[in-house]
Amino acid sequence: MSGPPEGAPPPGLGPPRPPRLGPPPVDPRLRRAWHQRRLSWMPYLFLRLKPADQAWVSAWQARVQARLCALERVRFGPGCFVAPEARIFAEPGREVVFGAGCLVGAGAFVHGPATFGDRVSLNPGVHIDGGRAGVVIGEDTRIAAQVRIFAWDHGIGPDRPVREQPVRSLGVQIGADVWLGAGVCVTDGVQIGDHAVVGMGAVVSRDLPGWAVAVGAPAAVIRDRRERPAR
Repeated sequence: MSGPPEGAPPPGLGPPRPPRLGPPPVDPRLRRAWHQRRLSWMPYLFLRLKPADQAWVSAWQARVQARLCALERVRFGPGCFVAPEARIFAEPGREVVFGAGCLVGAGAFVHGPATFGDRVSLNPGVHIDGGRAGVVIGEDTRIAAQVRIFAWDHGIGPDRPVREQPVRSLGVQIGADVWLGAGVCVTDGVQIGDHAVVGMGAVVSRDLPGWAVAVGAPAAVIRDRRERPAR
């Protein structure tokens, strides 16, 4: 009995597989544009830039921030990151001021008056409206995704439709080193003390003291942040 033809694969192994090919080359412009999008939606990555990326990211951010400053009454301290997809509106008398090292993610909406201390982080989808009295947020405060802060409110009297109700604005003050979890809502007139933490989805309609840990709707204090040792 004759064997397989010379050069044929051994019996049972089938035809030879084609050589593996690596991923197709990516246009450097596309790669950079994708990196910009990644930074916009995860702005904390701005703090971890590789040395090779720092120069072009700084130049890109200078253009983004200069355009905003030319169009609106907004000021940025050094070392800020602002996603081009963020929407910041600041008319005369409704200025928006960011301290050094602030981060503003994609889809964030800010309408002044509003003042942010150094190293405040506004994550994607945050909505902050300063009304007339304004919003003030202290340094090192973290505002998680989809947080809502409104420094104004409608009346709800029974004598007229809601659209005709008077609007009030008392302002909102949030201290330093505060963490508002994802989906938190803060209503007009509220003050939140330094170092407080508010759990996801809470509705803060009353003042919270410093170091409070609060959850729920309406938000209620469940303990003092200092009661649990650091982990």
